[in-house]
Amino acid sequence: MTTYCDYCNSHPEDIFNREYHDTQYGFPIDSDNELFERLVLEINQAGLSWILILKRAQNFRKAFHKFNIKKVASYTEADRERLLSDEGIIRNKLKVNATIVNARKILELQKEHGSFKSWLDNNHPLTKDEWTKLFKKTFVFTGGEIVNEFLMSTGYLPGAHSKDCPTFKKVAARKPAWMKAR
Repeated sequence: MTTYCDYCNSHPEDIFNREYHDTQYGFPIDSDNELFERLVLEINQAGLSWILILKRAQNFRKAFHKFNIKKVASYTEADRERLLSDEGIIRNKLKVNATIVNARKILELQKEHGSFKSWLDNNHPLTKDEWTKLFKKTFVFTGGEIVNEFLMSTGYLPGAHSKDCPTFKKVAARKPAWMKAR
């Protein structure tokens, strides 16, 4: 019998979480738009269940122009109103606003560091507390749990999978050498 992480074992019938666990969680991401997507989804999960976010992920992609950072950064008040009336996403004014503000901040990071990923890479490794301070200084709506899950889910912090989980080896094989060495 294959041993999975405790979370998957406790939700054996949940295909959304299993698919996410096996193909995305903990795997490094190279695309700034995909990193932005993960940050936005983690922000929207705050106070809610992750399965709800996974089930609505396609709706989020549609509502936020496939998480195109430049498009989201240029959103107007009309876009905010459109998003707040979209029943397919989480209609929370603070979370919608955070998405737009954080897209604008990522554009600034791209100008300064070449990419959002480069900014993350250049700050790696940090402890969870150091990352949280940096994110709170840089972004909005990024508390400790959001930062922790974002960084674990993108491979910057350890702990996404137990060592006996088959996905652990897949994640390790995809991490660049410099990330493993730090």
